[in-house]
Formats: sequence, C-alpha cells, structure tokens
Amino acid sequence: MDKLTLLQMYVREQLSAKEIAQRTKKGTSTINYWLKKHEIPKRAIRDAVYIKHNPGGDPFSYAAPKIREEAFLEGLGIGLYWGEGTKRNLSSVRLGNSDPKLIRYFLKFLEQRFRIHKAKLRYGLQIFSDTNPSVALAYWRREISAPRAAFQKVIITPARGVGNYKHKAKYGVLTVHFNNRKLRDKLCAFIAELP
Repeated sequence: MDKLTLLQMYVREQLSAKEIAQRTKKGTSTINYWLKKHEIPKRAIRDAVYIKHNPGGDPFSYAAPKIREEAFLEGLGIGLYWGEGTKRNLSSVRLGNSDPKLIRYFLKFLEQRFRIHKAKLRYGLQIFSDTNPSVALAYWRREISAPRAAFQKVIITPARGVGNYKHKAKYGVLTVHFNNRKLRDKLCAFIAELP
C-alpha cells in the first residue's frame, strides 16, 4: 500500500488497522506491515479506545479566556477541581460535594469554558440511610436542572448516629461525572502549572 493512502485513512480519518483492512479488502496483518514499513507510528491502545468512543473528535473545546469573567470562571473551576475533584481516576472528570451552589459553579465552568453539552454529564448521588432517596433525588434534579436519566443508582450509606453530618449532607453528596480522560488530563495539567 502507498504511504499517502495509509496516512489519509490511519492518521487523518483515524481508522483502525482493522477498519482499513475491511475497507481495502486486505488482511489486518498486511495493514500493520505497511504501517511499519512506511514508518507510520501505531496508536497506543488507550488512544485507539478514545477515538472509538469519540469518533467525531473531542466532546469538548477550549479557548483561552479573553475577558475577566471568563478568567474568573476558569480559575474558580480549576480551584474547585483541585480541591474537590477526584484526580486518581484517570479516565474521567469527577467532582463531588453537598453544596448545590458549588456544584452549579462547576457545571457552569464545564459548560462555558469547555463547551460541554449538559446532556453528556452524569451524576452520582450518595445519601445516608435516614434520608429519603426520592426526596434527595428530586432536590438535586431541581438544583441542577437535570433529567432523571442523567442520574446513576443512588448509593445509600448507613447513618452515623447523632452529629452535624445530617445538616451538612441533608440531601447527600452529588458527584458530577464527565467521562473523558483528555479533559481530566487538561485540568490536571492546569493544576500542575500553578506556581
């Protein structure tokens, strides 16, 4: 196979070796041979999986802030993720908290600074056993204007007895999920660049 055809299909169209083989009616091993022969580097498995799950490209876009309000929202969002986000999960952006205002600001950050469509977000809710799941779910749906289908199964934790936890987490802890490792890596890079 000629190099230009392979570059077009493998690099520009981001087809897999198997997909190229199917399109050209050749074997996958033949395609891999020509990729190696033309010195076209193979994608890592994680990159191939990412492309498979995001065939239209990244489900987010980013532009550096141009006005003060954008810079403020970006700084706030990065700070929230730094303080409240889960950085150990390598494949998604996750942030959990019991404060609806904090959650709404993080959602605003994702939607405005990264152009993430709200329909792509998922939510996890963890409550204590002395909280009514239906009431807690209705509360959070109202607070963030999200459909029931966007919520995963409610996780119920045994109550801890007497204490102030009940006031602080009256409606549980809501976790925002956006399954995208590139965005997670970008947010972590922003944090790493802080002086």
